[in-house]
Amino acid sequence: MLKLENKIAIVTGGSSGIGLAISMLFAENGAYVHIFDLNATAGVEAVNSIESAGGKAKFHSCNVADQLAVSAIVNEIGKVDVLVNNAGIAHVGNLENCSEADFDKVYQVNVKGAYNILHAVVPKMKENGGGAILNLASIASIVGIADRFAYSMSKGAIYAMNLSIARDYMKDNIRSNSISPARVHTPFVDGFIAKNYPGKETEMFEKLSASQPIGRMAKPTEIAKLALFLCSDDAAFITGNDYPIDGGFIKLNN
Repeated sequence: MLKLENKIAIVTGGSSGIGLAISMLFAENGAYVHIFDLNATAGVEAVNSIESAGGKAKFHSCNVADQLAVSAIVNEIGKVDVLVNNAGIAHVGNLENCSEADFDKVYQVNVKGAYNILHAVVPKMKENGGGAILNLASIASIVGIADRFAYSMSKGAIYAMNLSIARDYMKDNIRSNSISPARVHTPFVDGFIAKNYPGKETEMFEKLSASQPIGRMAKPTEIAKLALFLCSDDAAFITGNDYPIDGGFIKLNN
């Protein structure tokens, strides 16, 4: 059975990495997927891949930090059954290495961007009798991660916003949950290693992989499968929860 048959889904940052894996799996399970992303080339490629596999998708060039743009696109879409708040950027550095500009940039995308899409979508879900929301948090919202000050701040905000949405809109049949991944092997990780550790790519990849007790990074498809479950009717009794998907990082990394 298709878990999201005839559902309208929005996936922010849905054209690469975790977002792309979610977009493709949701479409495979019957959803019409609306991809919000700034990268038009990747967005069109994602839609083409989904349509080639028999799914339905549409790309929207959108900066989630722009509330007017987000609202206009959501109003154009109309009915929304599922929202995946995935768009985000990273920053490496502790408090002293985080400039005001760095902090503001992370906040605008990761926090205000999530707020903007929630602000636009939740009223639509209320009008249509409910829906499912999934917010991408991080293990950085739960435990201390070295040199991730601004990023941890932003994911802590996602963790808290998720709980607030779940509490305030339960009566409207809107469920809200979050996922907290550890490291996931995406093109971003490969680019980060290549930029910061030239000539030591293999060594650093192995070191980062080993930081998970399970001995490897997660695959984007593994995150997508948990996302599919939480956004489907199989999880109808689940709301207001966060799900670490971390290879044992939080509980076993000692």
